[in-house]
Amino acid sequence: MNPSSIEVHPGKDRRDFLKGSIGLVAGAKLISGAARAAETSKLKAAVIGHTGRGDYGHGHELIFNDYPNIEVVAVADPVAAGRAKAAERCRAARQYAGYREMLDKEKPQLVSVALRMTDQHHAMIKAALQVGAHVYSEKPFTQTLAEADDLLATADKAGLKIVVAHQMPYAPNMQKLKKALADGLIGELLEIRAHGKQDTRAGGEDMMVLGTHLFDLICRFAGDPLWCTARVLQKGRDITRSDAHPATENIGPIAGDEIHAQFACPNGVNVTFTSRTKNRQTAGLWGLELIGSKGGVKILTEAIPKIYLLKSGEWTAQGRTNEWHPWPEDPTLNWSTAEKSFGPSNRRLVDDWLNAIKTDRDPVCSGRDARKTLEMVMAVYEAALTQSRVALPMVRRTHPLAS
Repeated sequence: MNPSSIEVHPGKDRRDFLKGSIGLVAGAKLISGAARAAETSKLKAAVIGHTGRGDYGHGHELIFNDYPNIEVVAVADPVAAGRAKAAERCRAARQYAGYREMLDKEKPQLVSVALRMTDQHHAMIKAALQVGAHVYSEKPFTQTLAEADDLLATADKAGLKIVVAHQMPYAPNMQKLKKALADGLIGELLEIRAHGKQDTRAGGEDMMVLGTHLFDLICRFAGDPLWCTARVLQKGRDITRSDAHPATENIGPIAGDEIHAQFACPNGVNVTFTSRTKNRQTAGLWGLELIGSKGGVKILTEAIPKIYLLKSGEWTAQGRTNEWHPWPEDPTLNWSTAEKSFGPSNRRLVDDWLNAIKTDRDPVCSGRDARKTLEMVMAVYEAALTQSRVALPMVRRTHPLAS
């Protein structure tokens, strides 16, 4: 079994992300608006991290390792000790304290913006695009829609591709599930219930850090939301802009320790998202429940999600028993822990990114898709603050919590 092999759709419709099959060639010639690398040359890659300020995400400094046609020329990190360790891990030839100096001197064709904190994402990604590099970005993509708009416009103008680390759509079991759903596994999709991890970060931070993964999957299963309504509470009362505060990591302003949001999707599919500590024990691990006219599917989200089917019992005088069983068609059921780790998951994402560059298409998990997940977060805040229905795409491109 090869966990790096993937089957993805090269088109731009996220709802069709499972259709078709592409042969991925890591040694493909990469084309940018500025330069064309010879097929016999090694591609120059670089890594940007920041020890102590988001570090390197889930192994995003390692994404170029073991590609024979890619050379990691440098790593940038202002913290010397962390930089040295990262350089050793990713086998970087050189080290820089400043990412701008590195980009200017090395002129890489591929850049991994690895750190989790998003306060520097816009500047780092913009700088990489300006030297002609395609970009792999940790999520969340940016702090505001305006920043995302700017990066996508810059990339489009230069013919560059941005991929964002939402790994789950590439998981083989998720691809097979999407096809099974289209073939009627649970009948007509009616509703999706999503809930965050609901730990100490429950509320705004949970929604921004983990909710973007869920929102990405929601769009792929149900289509892009049409509008949003939401209630966000802080210590039992509805939030105001004065409740905005920094998160544990710098991902922009957040608010609320309880969130209940509703999204209307095409074809009558209704979606809810909940994040509240009180709900954690009954909800279990973070993920999605897909409710259809003939059954249900539960997805517990990890690098390789766990998928369960609902077996409904009959109502009797003694009550009713519903049981969740592992989906027997899941091709990853017998995978090892290593096969289910972030390394192979990131590899599938990079393979698709390289192929997207070669074939001049959007990656399956593109910056455009990541902007839509961020827009869902912003719509929740806008709807809660205004106590109204918010249409998507949003007109407001700044952060709703900003004064």
